Amino acid sequence: MKNFKLSKLAENLTSLSISKLSEKIDEKKRQGEDIFNFTLGDFAPKHFPIPDKLEKEIITAYREKHTNYPFVGGMKELREAISEHIKLYGQFDYKPNEVIVTSGARPLIYILFRMLVDPGEQIIYTVPSWNNQHFIYLAHAKPVVITAKPQNNFLVTAKELKPHIKKAVLITLNSPSNPSGTMFDPKTLKEIFDLVVAENEIRLKKKKKPLYIFFDIIYWHLVYGKNAYHNPIKLNKKIKDYIIFIDGISKCFAATGVRLGWAFGPQPIIEKMRSMLAHLGSWAPKPEQIGTARFLRNHREVDKFLNTFKNEILTRLNIFYTTIQKLKTTGYKVDAIEPQGAIYLSVKLDLIGAKTGNNKILKTVDDVLSYLLEDTRIGLVPFYFFGMKKNLPWFRLSVGTCSINEAKLAAERITQSVQNLKNCSKSR
Repeated sequence: MKNFKLSKLAENLTSLSISKLSEKIDEKKRQGEDIFNFTLGDFAPKHFPIPDKLEKEIITAYREKHTNYPFVGGMKELREAISEHIKLYGQFDYKPNEVIVTSGARPLIYILFRMLVDPGEQIIYTVPSWNNQHFIYLAHAKPVVITAKPQNNFLVTAKELKPHIKKAVLITLNSPSNPSGTMFDPKTLKEIFDLVVAENEIRLKKKKKPLYIFFDIIYWHLVYGKNAYHNPIKLNKKIKDYIIFIDGISKCFAATGVRLGWAFGPQPIIEKMRSMLAHLGSWAPKPEQIGTARFLRNHREVDKFLNTFKNEILTRLNIFYTTIQKLKTTGYKVDAIEPQGAIYLSVKLDLIGAKTGNNKILKTVDDVLSYLLEDTRIGLVPFYFFGMKKNLPWFRLSVGTCSINEAKLAAERITQSVQNLKNCSKSR
């Protein structure tokens, strides 16, 4: 093979480990193996199709021949519909010119980082989290990593942020969270915002660049039980000048492949993001934009879909949560955090040191992962894929690809696999 010399950026760009793991599992399935893939934050359309009304409106837009270039930053009717949607469901007060639309949420993250952060400046992010490190690398920024604790539901606190904010220009937040499936309580979030506002009052006097917050709310409609989504700006109104939200239809409407995301925030920042988007060209297709605009304005259909969708996801999450808790109460070193939001369950499988049926000792998290794949026929993602230490026995379980019956069967396999191990109980 020829020795191709690439840029330093390309040479140091790492691939997505979760995608590789998922491809490995899917290849096993194609070869006829009976295995469940709970690794990707995606949906199986046969179990979770996009809203029927959304599909019909997109098809109608194609039939109406809306196949020329869309407006850079989003069609007016879509930005108006988004403005109405986020106000109705979340009390977010943002005008259409404070909204930008792209082909999914990922281009928005890249554009936002490049608009706010100069090379070498610091971005604070928490682990476990999804892909922050890759976007920080692409922005030529310096990462400041804070490891969240299980007792805080793997979410950062103001106390943990405080020592790092003086030199940072951006903080990344996500709630409900990928990978943990947990969400900030209002008190914790207010403390973070109060900290940022106080820091920015100091910076304003010194005429320094503010400390901004990138808030990923892609799962904000998917909240369960006694939990509720609180409009972050209501907790501290001054934070509105320093916060940019990124959202879209991919997760809350099971439309990951439709590729339509949006951001909203201060108009000067959104306008600069639109300028960069004009050069990148990562626009959402015009029919998808028009179809989504029409769907979002049909509140009855939105409510109908979300109510059913949330119940279906929570049912699956609870199947696995209940299974893990039963194992825990009978003495096994396992645990799970009760579902709060998103499509994920944080599962602790502290099986290191246990012996398999053929007397192989599980010595590492990777050994546990292999045991689950080869013996249990289940694919999970260890938290070290999300930046945590390799010896931490926590895993992400994503439920978007299974039916309820498949969830029950997979939960039974987990129970059997744990019980079949030797020396894996708390009493050992």
